[in-house]
Amino acid sequence: MTADRFAAARAVADAVLLEGYVLYPYRASARKNQIRWQFGVLVPPEQVVVEPSERASVRTECVIDPGDAPRLHVRVRCLQVQQRSLERAAGREWFEPVDELVVGNARWVPWDEAVEHEIDVPPIVLLPVQPPVVFPFLLAGGQDIEELVDDAGVVGRAVRRREPISGLVHVTTGWAPGPGALMKVRVVVENTSEWSECGASRADIVRRSLVAVHTLLAVDDGTFLSLVDRPEDAVEALAACENEGTWPVLIDDADTLVLSSPIILYDHPTVAPESPGDLFDATEIDEILALRVLTLTDDEKAEARGTDARAAAIVDRVDDFPPEVWERLHGAVRAITPVADSPGETEPWWDPGSDATFDPAADTVFVGGVEVGAGARVRLQPSRRADAHDIFLAGLTAVVAGVFNDVDGGVHVAVTLEDDPASDELVWQGRYLYFQPDELQLLTDVSTEA
Repeated sequence: MTADRFAAARAVADAVLLEGYVLYPYRASARKNQIRWQFGVLVPPEQVVVEPSERASVRTECVIDPGDAPRLHVRVRCLQVQQRSLERAAGREWFEPVDELVVGNARWVPWDEAVEHEIDVPPIVLLPVQPPVVFPFLLAGGQDIEELVDDAGVVGRAVRRREPISGLVHVTTGWAPGPGALMKVRVVVENTSEWSECGASRADIVRRSLVAVHTLLAVDDGTFLSLVDRPEDAVEALAACENEGTWPVLIDDADTLVLSSPIILYDHPTVAPESPGDLFDATEIDEILALRVLTLTDDEKAEARGTDARAAAIVDRVDDFPPEVWERLHGAVRAITPVADSPGETEPWWDPGSDATFDPAADTVFVGGVEVGAGARVRLQPSRRADAHDIFLAGLTAVVAGVFNDVDGGVHVAVTLEDDPASDELVWQGRYLYFQPDELQLLTDVSTEA
């Protein structure tokens, strides 16, 4: 069996494919799930005439540094929406349309599901001069019927209908402008379906559209160049790339895979290893969403299970999380400091905790011409730089807890308020109020305090 050339991109590409598919609280009746299919929607061309804000095609352009015999692989992935309606068993082999069916622990409602599709263009040998490759495809329409059964027998059935959608993939290759023997690749994906209907609803239009369209590109004997971090010797070639509706980023460490996504990403995106499964909402934190799922009532969970198989999987998965999964979801710390210049250099570029030249408890600063450090008593005089909270503290007395230096050379005086019953707790937590030296008045004797 031939290995999948795009396997390394699968996790991120799946996240793009199903981003926003069904949002918490994962019920069809939730307002958040009334308007769906927001990313990578390619409508029939006639609909662009009716609504110019829509698009019928997307274009990806990127640059390859080729070897001696480069070969390009192109895969287009998308969703095809299918309309699910419900019918209740009303007699022997007789069914009637309904808006709801209770089947076991699931409450089914009408819903638009999605069928995943992958369109693979035959591999292309990259030559300096070659005609464009045009690859037609068809997402077939049809109807499927699923019987819905509980312990008492057949309760009803789900009827799923799909509209046919035709499209084209255009692949154009050639020399890139500028110095060096770089090659430019253009991939255009378009919906060519012949359909238009005056006053059609958004739902009807989407059912005849390609949804969540994204393109995967792989190169053998060559590497892709980053459009985000552009090499100096390829600036002209990369500047000539025009991307419409999608944005290509590098995926693998060898830079032989590109994901061109309708969602803007950085190079080398990854799915957090702590994530136990899809939640379809990358703008949220997995732990928060999982905890929210636990707050759903039994009736809400029943509707979520009947809304979609993917929503049912989320509810059931979260219900069964073992303690170690919750601990893993609680967070992880990853270094974001630059890589050390040499194997022996392990310290970050600046860390006050490891730099002996800085010590907030011992450092001092001049206030009104007098050297001041931890333990000094001061009166707060917030300046025009202060926010509303600081202004409320004007005239109050405080004790200096430390003098902090930032990486830009600024000095900040940490203080705790006198007569504040919460001061001991705040100090224990390491929480202070911060002021500039010129916002403080040193208190030296009783007359000064008056």
